[in-house]
Amino acid sequence: MDLAGLTAKADEALKSTDEFNKTLKLDFGSFGRLFLDGVNNEASNEDKPADATVSVTWEDFKKLAKRELDPTRAMMTGKLKIAGDMGVVMSLQNLISKFA
Repeated sequence: MDLAGLTAKADEALKSTDEFNKTLKLDFGSFGRLFLDGVNNEASNEDKPADATVSVTWEDFKKLAKRELDPTRAMMTGKLKIAGDMGVVMSLQNLISKFA
């Protein structure tokens, strides 16, 4: 899957739920960004301020999504960095399972 495909799946998942009502940016570095807007129920590739930002490489994100990489281990080893509201990131787990 590429970033455009992920964005389309994320947009579909956001439109079908109201359980995520914050904003979160997944920053994949030079690969791009995925902005999840739970307030307006849409996903985009915009680089806007968010309630929380998760920085991770695209390759490590794919491993996280496939559960080949443990999120706690990824944080402890610096492969995953979180800025902002950690609660937003924690509430994202159910949503990610719908589009990962």
